[in-house]
Amino acid sequence: MRPIQLPEPPSPKLGTPEIFEGGVYGVVRRAVVIGNGFPGSENQSIGLVRALGLADKHVLYRVTRPKGGMNEWLHWLPVSLHKKLDYIIRQICVLLIYRGRKTLPLPTENGGSAGLKCVLEADVQQIVTMARQTFETDGPILVVASGRDTISVASSIKRLASDTVFVVQIQHPRLHLNRFDLVITPKHDYYPLTREAQKQVPQFIHRWLTPREPPDRHVVLTTGALHQIDATALRNAASAWRDEFATLPKPILVVNIGGPTGNCRYGADLAKQLTTNLHSVLASCGSIRICFSNRTPEKVSNVITKELGDNPKVYIWDGQEPNPHMGHLAWADAFVVTADSVSMISEVCSTGKPAYIMGAERCTWKFSEFHKSLKERGVVRPFTGSENISESWSYPPLNDTAEAASRVHKALAERGWRLRP
Repeated sequence: MRPIQLPEPPSPKLGTPEIFEGGVYGVVRRAVVIGNGFPGSENQSIGLVRALGLADKHVLYRVTRPKGGMNEWLHWLPVSLHKKLDYIIRQICVLLIYRGRKTLPLPTENGGSAGLKCVLEADVQQIVTMARQTFETDGPILVVASGRDTISVASSIKRLASDTVFVVQIQHPRLHLNRFDLVITPKHDYYPLTREAQKQVPQFIHRWLTPREPPDRHVVLTTGALHQIDATALRNAASAWRDEFATLPKPILVVNIGGPTGNCRYGADLAKQLTTNLHSVLASCGSIRICFSNRTPEKVSNVITKELGDNPKVYIWDGQEPNPHMGHLAWADAFVVTADSVSMISEVCSTGKPAYIMGAERCTWKFSEFHKSLKERGVVRPFTGSENISESWSYPPLNDTAEAASRVHKALAERGWRLRP
């Protein structure tokens, strides 16, 4: 008789090693941020990485352009061509001034050039090699890039290491969106596709407008710009700046002033209008705090400082550290922001506090579409000088960064990957 084989008793469940669950190969534990040296762009990438829980697990690389002299006139060129042209110019100078000396090395497409030695320069081959060599031990890498100069670097990393990276490009890359795993961009970047926009330009220019096609499924549309402001950041800032702001007379009105752009043009005339309006609301304010950005023209800051600098209710930040921006976001009761900066407006509108915009009527093209969308949502109001700042109003805060992070989670899941718990 053959013995009956009884099933083995179930062994205690010790947990399946992560490597057999799709595991380090499918768990994103780290990120690479490709920046361009501009805070407005890099803040978006770092904000997304922070929202994904990788704030302490990312490395920042930068694509930097040569600066100084005629380089300021060459920023319209692709960054790789700009660097090579800068090399040629410097080489000619070396030949003319230091005849017979050793020539300078030719910078690679993503390598640094003279004057950029202190910057951690984005190197495609270095990042690709790291992604391949560490994949089995550390898993895939999330690559997040923002800004025009980062497009070629991010797309090259995707092309050369597609099995080991997930590439997110923030801000519309204009063409060939399939070079990235995900594109995150404001809705107003698609303004050129609207009938209203196409009426504003001659017919023969339509073929040159970008983007040329509506967003597909791997494009995430936001209302404004991504950033690092959320409830936790505001709570931390409120605590850190308590000594500075807790005793100030309320309500506190914070005024953030940027600088004119190609699609939002203004000068001293807007500054004079702004000071007139601020004088009109002084009676309903306990304190007014004014900050200029590094783009604010001197002619604008001079008008405001002259008109308001001696008023005891008004404090004008002198640009010295520490920057009170986070304290302002946490402690302000209301904001006035010039219309030129999508980033500043997006951060302010993430607080849910009253936000007044100055100069939106001077904005054109996609900037006008951005302001229109905010106004329709009840997120902002024009600053006219007739406001009673002590009367508060609110709205559902803009939550673009968290919503974009949720879409990244879904896109990773479709690929069979996930972020570390």
